[in-house]
Amino acid sequence: MALKDHPIADSDLHVMEPPDLWQRYIAPEYRHAAPVGLSELKRDMRVRVKNNVLLKLGAVRPEYIDGRKTGWRDAHDEVYADGEASGWDAASQLRAMDAEGLDMAVLFPSRGLFVLGMDSTEHIGPEGLEPAFATAIARAYNDWLSDFMQESPDRMFGAAMIAPHDIEGSILEARRCVEELGFKAVFVNPNVVNRRPWHHPAYDPLWAEVQRLGVALTFHGGGQTMLTPDFGRHGLDELTLWHTFNQPLGIQFALASMCAGGVLERFPELRVGLLEGNCSWAPWLLDRLDEHQEWVGWFDGAELSMNPSDYFRRQCFLSMEAEERTGPQFVDWFGDDNVVFSTDYPHGDSEYPHAVDSFDKLDLTEESKAKICGANWERLYGIPLVKAR
Repeated sequence: MALKDHPIADSDLHVMEPPDLWQRYIAPEYRHAAPVGLSELKRDMRVRVKNNVLLKLGAVRPEYIDGRKTGWRDAHDEVYADGEASGWDAASQLRAMDAEGLDMAVLFPSRGLFVLGMDSTEHIGPEGLEPAFATAIARAYNDWLSDFMQESPDRMFGAAMIAPHDIEGSILEARRCVEELGFKAVFVNPNVVNRRPWHHPAYDPLWAEVQRLGVALTFHGGGQTMLTPDFGRHGLDELTLWHTFNQPLGIQFALASMCAGGVLERFPELRVGLLEGNCSWAPWLLDRLDEHQEWVGWFDGAELSMNPSDYFRRQCFLSMEAEERTGPQFVDWFGDDNVVFSTDYPHGDSEYPHAVDSFDKLDLTEESKAKICGANWERLYGIPLVKAR
């Protein structure tokens, strides 16, 4: 069978939220301070929150002068024309899934990847996000996404935004999104609020609730924020440099915290998705974590009953990019149980509408390709896999 004869599910399909989402959906008591999406650029993902514009961009270059092409022009202008013309509405999202050959997908934001990218007022004072305000921002996005998914609720599934600034609020919002709205995952930025790492015991009530709800906990970065550690803010000014490092290093940070910091020891049924950060580096990092656990873990680490790599194998999933040519090396080391597929539509580094075709060309067996695009997604998200097309 060809790959497209199997069910194909996207672990990380993005929406392009309208710039006025928070102005329309946020609770009335916060409407005066609602975040505002910027819209001067094509597929603009920037958002202004409390006078801070979140998301770092590359250098601005000229495109046309007097009708003459003078610089870089987005190669996706034509392939994303339908989404642009339709205002990135839910119907165009479904048409894009059909064009790519996707049966099912879990949806993640674009502007929403950055809207909570500030420490809380508890750490930096009034320049930060008030915890209750952060939860109101998350709740507004989740309400909008719930409406968006009604276009095709059997094919599009939600990952709920939660605000680590407000742990009790995040617990209540995760519960609402799963039990009332039917979401199948929650997500956070891999960078941390107030420099509190993910293995800090303050988060344990939140992880306990996500485990109880039976949905996936996912980590997803995207670009520069004001959080720590943000690997796109330290002298790497060119897009080629900071974008190369930012997503993978953020995901590595989250993986180390969850696997070697004791979170997955304490919550053995928690399923963790580590998205849009590649997978090829994992053999090296997990081998190094295992080595250090053996070396110093007995006096300088969490109380672990297994090696960090064993927690990863038991509970974690990394995403493989469509064109990740070194991805098969991950499968050589770890097998094909802990990796899922993503297209990253409609962002600039997506292979859309040929992401599935590009993935199909990777040096993997047909069985592994079908598993990565289907059965592993089903295990991560707990959604029955259906061939919808």
